[in-house]
Amino acid sequence: MFEIGRLCVKIAGRDAGKKCVVIDVLDNNFVLVDGQTRRRKCNMRHLEPLDKIISLTKNASNDEVIRALKEESIGCEEKKEAKHKQSQRPTKKKAVKKKLEEAKPKKVKTKEAKETKKENTENPEKTETKKKSINKEHKSVE
Repeated sequence: MFEIGRLCVKIAGRDAGKKCVVIDVLDNNFVLVDGQTRRRKCNMRHLEPLDKIISLTKNASNDEVIRALKEESIGCEEKKEAKHKQSQRPTKKKAVKKKLEEAKPKKVKTKEAKETKKENTENPEKTETKKKSINKEHKSVE
C-alpha cells in the first residue's frame, strides 16, 4: 500500500493536513516522506494514502520531489539552507578583563608578613610559639 512515490496526506503531528510523497520504505511501520512536509521518518499510521502515485526513485532528492509535485499541480515551497549560528556569536573582549583586573585592589605585603613567611618555611616550631604570643597580645588589648 505504501510504496515509493505514493502521494499521502499527514493526519497527525506538526505537519498535519499537508501533502507528502513516500520516498523510502524503512520497515513495516515507518516510511521516509518529503514534500510540503519536512523530510523525515514518519509512522504509517500518521499517513492517509491518496490514489496518485508519482514516479520517483528511491531516496529522491528534495528538488526532484518538488518538481514532481509541481507537475501534479501541488504547490510546494523550496527548503531554505540553514545558517550556522556559531558564526554570528560575538566574541569575548579581552579589554574588559584587563579593566576588571585594574579595578581590583592589589594586596600589599608588609615587612612583618614577609619575615614570618620566611620563618614559617625555615622552622615550623617557631611559628606555633609566635602564634600563641600574638593571640595573647590581642586578648590583652581587648
